[in-house]
Amino acid sequence: METASAHELFTHVRIVMGMVIGLGITRMLTGLAGFIQHPGRQRVSLLHMLWVGSILLELVLFWWWEFGLSRMPAWSFGIYLFLIGYAVVLYLLSALLFPESISEYAGYEDFFIRRRRWFFGLMAAAFVLDVVDTLIKGEAHWNQLSADYLVQVPLGLTLCLIASIFAGRGVQIAMAAVHLAYQLYWIGRVVYTMQ
Repeated sequence: METASAHELFTHVRIVMGMVIGLGITRMLTGLAGFIQHPGRQRVSLLHMLWVGSILLELVLFWWWEFGLSRMPAWSFGIYLFLIGYAVVLYLLSALLFPESISEYAGYEDFFIRRRRWFFGLMAAAFVLDVVDTLIKGEAHWNQLSADYLVQVPLGLTLCLIASIFAGRGVQIAMAAVHLAYQLYWIGRVVYTMQ
């Protein structure tokens, strides 16, 4: 029996990850389309839309960053499971922004505030998983990221802790805006400098 090359395995893993991330993106876009299709059904919330934009961007960035796995010299089933698990965490963040039903709640913002501990628990897990993912990609990848990466994770975990404790709308909007602003900064600072 012939063994697959690292590149062939990467292609396989990327397809499976893409399906999970694609489901998250689909869920987000379907939810956004619902506002256009039925404008009077649910009130649009700034808080909800900030997190929708942020998590949609997170899904796209995850897909972009995972291309770094194409340079991995070897694969294991454990790494494969880890990556699928990371993608599932990101999908679950999408599902918490656009749940199947919000009939028991006053709207998406009310649902978000009441389920914020789940959301920020998953987001904190995503920050920790990102560190492992970065280490898997190797020392060269780690060194490319700059000192900003050492700020990103503690800042993100602090944001998750604060936002999970305080339900106030102002605090929640501030946390969403900070996260989104940092993502945009990260894109400008790191993604474009690495090309």
